[in-house]
Amino acid sequence: MHADLSRLTFRPERHYSAVVAQQGRVQLDADINEQTAIQLHQARTLAADLIGRHGGPRDAAGFKIDYVGGKHDIDTLHIRGGRYYVDGILLDATRPAPGVPVPDDDTAEQEQDAAAPPAYWTYWDQPDGFRDPERPGDRLPSPATSPFVVYLNVWERAVSAAEDPALREVALGAAMPDTAARVKVVWQVLPLSLAALDIEETDPSKEVVRAAFDKWARKQATPTARLAARSERPDHAHEDPCLVKPDARYRGPENQLYRVEVHAGGEAKDATFKWSRENGSVVFPVDELDGTWVQLAALGHDDKLDLDVGDHVELTDTAYASRLEPLPLLRVEELDLPGRRVRLSAEPDQSVGRLPHLNPFLRRWDHHGGPKRKGRTTALKGGAVPVAEGEWLPLEDGVEVYFAKGATYRTGDHWIIPARTATGRVEWPTDAARRPLLQAPSGIVRGFAPLALVKGEGGTVDLRLAFNPLASSIPAADEATLAAEEQARREEQLAEDPSGGRSQTTADAEAAAEGDE
Repeated sequence: MHADLSRLTFRPERHYSAVVAQQGRVQLDADINEQTAIQLHQARTLAADLIGRHGGPRDAAGFKIDYVGGKHDIDTLHIRGGRYYVDGILLDATRPAPGVPVPDDDTAEQEQDAAAPPAYWTYWDQPDGFRDPERPGDRLPSPATSPFVVYLNVWERAVSAAEDPALREVALGAAMPDTAARVKVVWQVLPLSLAALDIEETDPSKEVVRAAFDKWARKQATPTARLAARSERPDHAHEDPCLVKPDARYRGPENQLYRVEVHAGGEAKDATFKWSRENGSVVFPVDELDGTWVQLAALGHDDKLDLDVGDHVELTDTAYASRLEPLPLLRVEELDLPGRRVRLSAEPDQSVGRLPHLNPFLRRWDHHGGPKRKGRTTALKGGAVPVAEGEWLPLEDGVEVYFAKGATYRTGDHWIIPARTATGRVEWPTDAARRPLLQAPSGIVRGFAPLALVKGEGGTVDLRLAFNPLASSIPAADEATLAAEEQARREEQLAEDPSGGRSQTTADAEAAAEGDE
């Protein structure tokens, strides 16, 4: 997640069940965040174990899909409300009812006559989908040509006060920084062709579609990219690890949390990456765009968290953050500090940053050029650093990264690298010989679930799964059975204690009375 963190410490393989605070100790963000991660991991693992990879409650299962096409100007889907679970993550498709404003006297009758919005989402207005009818790639396929599958794409992303101003506590004052960020579950209902699932049948059964989809989903959810990180080592270090030059270490003046993130995905020859020493958390809300000039709502609080000429920035908004599509990174060419304006190297894409309700913002990245090879700096591609596999690539201050060969890269996947001045090293797993180990990305974790097979006029086949509640009513027991069980219990008690639990005095008195009779 893009947030101002010290580090991320949750590791499921350590099997920690709780974080225990100790008196008189320093409290760190990493400890609190690890407790949250432990609880989420336990709850979602339990839900996935009980439910399976995906499913919804039988009486309230959400994401029922209805295809609406033919007579309409543009085909769409109706997404019905309810709950559904994917990999243990709860999704809610229920569309919230809008608030009703207090009417003015002259508009009261008009307000009453206004039609209420539908209780379902559509393919075009789903909250995190941001599909655009003007983009051919966003349009739904025609089921008249070939049936297609509708599925859920689920993942999580961080949201800061730059993207959601409601997170900022105004009582702290306009100059105060934001407080805690949030993690948002993103669900998107998307189409998928049968060809993508390697299904050749024109009318496949539910079982065939589900089996093919599961195979496709496992491939999509498993990243192939691997990265290792280290603080720079001298050329002769492989001969004797104890011989390390004084400058062969992390040389930054401060502790940092480096973030290496895939910008443009694909094969290595096409892929690019970007990096930040602040975990990509340095952002600036945008008020207005005017050609290459960007009007910012505020600048950074100090030189470390500000913009400077030569910085590379990413202009994005809620829609593009959810679409996970790369845009060219632009260079800051000029600063107008009194006017809170910056001039960029090119005009931003027309499809991003123009709608205030999508909360556009600039995100700063800290690479100024590609790594140096043979004394020459590698040229950037679209403002990002080209991926080079099988070699150590320097970032800055002795920090280097290594991409494994033969991988395919996905936009948004990232690795987190803590660098510490106390040790002069980066915190990265190593083997017994202190060689850095290749690691899968820290995220993004993606989940998938099939919802429907759309056949057009032939109808829509529901591919969802449902589960029944575990609780049920207690069955009424037979009275004779209850009486027999009670008699057996009493006889067992008398066998163990002839007095029946009475005191010895009471038992003697009763025996004497029987003798008098």
